[in-house]
Amino acid sequence: MNNYLITIEYDGSNYVGWQRQKNGISVQEIIEKKIQKILKTNIKIIGSGRTDKGVHARAQSANFLTAKKIYEKKKFLNSINFFLRKYHISIIDLKKKKLSFNSRYSAKERVYEYKIVNRVGPLSLDHNRAWHIKSKLDVNLLRSGAKILEGRHDFSTFRSSSCSAKSPIKNMSSVKVKKSGDEIFITFKSKSFLQNQVRSMVGSLSYLARKKWNLKEFKKIFKSKKRSLCAPPAPACGLYLKIVKY
Repeated sequence: MNNYLITIEYDGSNYVGWQRQKNGISVQEIIEKKIQKILKTNIKIIGSGRTDKGVHARAQSANFLTAKKIYEKKKFLNSINFFLRKYHISIIDLKKKKLSFNSRYSAKERVYEYKIVNRVGPLSLDHNRAWHIKSKLDVNLLRSGAKILEGRHDFSTFRSSSCSAKSPIKNMSSVKVKKSGDEIFITFKSKSFLQNQVRSMVGSLSYLARKKWNLKEFKKIFKSKKRSLCAPPAPACGLYLKIVKY
C-alpha cells in the first residue's frame, strides 16, 4: 500500500465546501473522481480540514492510500490537472508519505489568511475573492484586537452552533494584520480551528475597526463565551487556507 500527500489550490466559489455533501458538489468529490480515473481504482482522499462553502485554498493538504504506485510525479500532475482544468482546482504538489501519515491528524499548524479590500469603489479583479468594506477601517484598532485573540482561550463566542469540536479551547499562536494600499490581510495561525471561527473573528474585528465597538467591548464580548453576542461572520469569499504545516 502507498500513501500520497497532495497539495491543492482551489477557488471555492462554486462548491459547497471541501467535504462531500448531499446538497451539492464538493472539492473533495471532484478530486477523488479524477484521481480514480487516472489510477483506475477507488480511493478516498482525507483533507487536512473542512473549508466551508465559498472558502478558497492556496495550499490545502490531503492524502490518499492506494495499492497503485505512482512512478512519475510530473506525469501524474500533468494528467490530473488536465482533468481538473475547468473546475478551478489545481494539484500543485505530490509527495509519498509513511503509511502512518494522516493529513488531518499529523498537522502541526494551519494558517488561514483573510483578505479585505477597504475602499469606496466596487471590486472587479477581487470579486468573490475578498470582502469589500466601504467604510474606513482603523488598522491600529484591528491590530489591537488581533493581539487580544492571541494565546490559549475559550473561543466559544466565535464557534458555530453546528461545530462538532470536543472543546472550544484553542491556542492561537499568532494573529497578524498587514496593510498594503487598500488591501488588508489578517493571518491566523493555530494547530486547529473551530467551525466558522476565523470568519467570526474577522467579523468581530471589523466591528472594532469600524468603531461599532470599542476595545473594552470587543474584549468583553470575546470573554463572554456567548455566540449570540458575536458580530455577523465575515463572508466566505475573503478566506483562504494558506498552508498546512507538518
